[in-house]
Amino acid sequence: MTITAPRFGTAPLLRLLLITAALLGTVLTGTASAHAALTGSNPKDGAVLATAPKDVTLTFSEQVALGNDSIRVLDPKSKRVDTGELNNLCSGDIIKYGVTLHAGLPDGTYTVAWQAVSADSHPIAGAFTFSIGAPSKTAVELPKQEAGGGLVGALYGIARYAAYAGFVVLVGCAAFVLACWPRGANARPVQRLVVQGWVTLTAATLAMLLLRNPYTGSGEVGDAFDLAGLQAVLATKTGAALVSRLLLLGAAALFIAVLFGAYAKRITDADDDAESDAGTTTGATTGTGADAQERAKEQKDLSFGLAIGGTVVATGIAATWALSEHASTGIQPGVAMPVDVLHLLAVAAWLGGLVALLVALHRTPALDRSAVLRFSRVAFWSVVVLAATGLYQSWRQVGSWSALTGTSYGRLLLLKIGLVGVLIGVAWISRRWTARLSETGTDAHADTDTEAEAIADTEATADTEAVGDADADAATTDSAQASDDPVRAAQLARQQAAVATAKRKRVKDADPERAGLRRSVLTEAGVAVVLLAVTTVLTSTEPGRTEEQAARAGGSQASTAVPDRPVDITLPFDTGGTDGKGTARLTLSPGRSGANELHLWVNRPNGRPLDAPEVKVAFTLTAEKIGPLPVVPDRVATGHWSASNLQIPLPGEWRVQITVRTSDIDQSTVEKNVKIG
Repeated sequence: MTITAPRFGTAPLLRLLLITAALLGTVLTGTASAHAALTGSNPKDGAVLATAPKDVTLTFSEQVALGNDSIRVLDPKSKRVDTGELNNLCSGDIIKYGVTLHAGLPDGTYTVAWQAVSADSHPIAGAFTFSIGAPSKTAVELPKQEAGGGLVGALYGIARYAAYAGFVVLVGCAAFVLACWPRGANARPVQRLVVQGWVTLTAATLAMLLLRNPYTGSGEVGDAFDLAGLQAVLATKTGAALVSRLLLLGAAALFIAVLFGAYAKRITDADDDAESDAGTTTGATTGTGADAQERAKEQKDLSFGLAIGGTVVATGIAATWALSEHASTGIQPGVAMPVDVLHLLAVAAWLGGLVALLVALHRTPALDRSAVLRFSRVAFWSVVVLAATGLYQSWRQVGSWSALTGTSYGRLLLLKIGLVGVLIGVAWISRRWTARLSETGTDAHADTDTEAEAIADTEATADTEAVGDADADAATTDSAQASDDPVRAAQLARQQAAVATAKRKRVKDADPERAGLRRSVLTEAGVAVVLLAVTTVLTSTEPGRTEEQAARAGGSQASTAVPDRPVDITLPFDTGGTDGKGTARLTLSPGRSGANELHLWVNRPNGRPLDAPEVKVAFTLTAEKIGPLPVVPDRVATGHWSASNLQIPLPGEWRVQITVRTSDIDQSTVEKNVKIG
């Protein structure tokens, strides 16, 4: 029989829309975080004050955790000038903290360095400067490493990814066995998969617990074994969530033991009873049938108990993320946390079941066709849940189209959208192969009894081949031992391995529909792994909603001190009159907010000074609607003008306009945007 790839006929539009919405919903939220951001400070970054302030205050977009050393104010010599005591100034929705300064601070530039942990468990840090009297040089050296970065940040990110992957495999594969393929409880590859998911999640949780202290603090790997730091972590919300996850994983270990112990034995007994019933004559006693019914009832009760217990444990583990990370903060946390739990469970049921199906297709030729169809239904309803929860979470985290296209978070989402487009196509192919597998199974086995006999024959053939393989192995071993030639023994071993490989390939290729489904599911799983990796990156990226909020407030999460950097620009001009062409060169030193010194040179095209009758300069900060601030410099020499004590009130992107008049009626204005720190 010739087998062709499935055709893409007309499918129900509703299912296609649900799949697309769910995948985009997963992309637009995933496990996105909701970092706090610095939205304001007093004094402002770059401000020049006439007198020393009594304190320094910081305002954040949402709740943060700080200690007495979280806000440090350093003088130009890098000496701390605050009292070291944190002041909680929060009131209602305003999240504000500050520190008191020592009295009698001299003039100069002061640096404010701060570090905190946002309510979603991610570290944030930054620095800014202000000046008293006039700006000065500073010896303060700020850490170049970003908060939560470096080696510790990389290790913590790997552990976070492993935790998500372990959860998906553990929960999804166990659900696949209970809901789709009960016989899989006796399949060694599936058993190993579930156990590996448990081990991965447990190891990753322990690693995150140890790395939590340096991740939010010093950034040194050695501090992972600091007992005092670990004790401090256990007192935090994130530490409590990680410990709770470990306790729930202990309950999950008991669940796995029952699933692959008592439950697997019940499945084996049920299969034995089915074979016994098939061979029992009409005159057989009813005792065996009664025992079989009793065992079937016990199996049903055990399945129900495992389903309830497994759901409770899986929900609890998913809640450790929802209660400690992004869902627990921001807008509508009371709705977001249960939605996040449902989202994680749906992801696990879909992607984890996909992994279990892939392993079963490759390692277990006796996989029931009905199990594939049942998983297709489970995956569909998982998609429905993902569509509902994903759309809500995308609105909550992104908030606007401008955030999707104008922020780092949004650009990562656009990258994921491209990957999702690939996943949609591959998932659609998998669904068509599943339908083709079902149709083939119906045509080949018109009734259930015939299909059961065919499966039994397949299993018997596999057993016979296994016995033959064992005999061949024994013969090879005997011949190798009888021979004194090691080269001949190695040759016989290679031949035996080739025969075994060929037999396994014949068994796997006996069902072309199953082989096609294997390939499409493998591709789908590969794309899903990449999506999970990109989603993990999003957990350390500030969401678009928060970033836009910080931008509107004029603050910055990572505001840093800008070193002295004079502005130096040269612009060509043409007034249109006689001797009206040339260049205007402007310098602004030190090129930062506060007092500056301006110099302007006007030259002819040949480089000689042009003694223009009038020159003017204006500064405009469009973002803050400041300006234009006019400046009329004083003439110093032919073609040279200057202005002292030019005050730039705020740092930012300033538009500099230079007007040159070469006669009573001929003048030209040229402009350029420059960054002033």
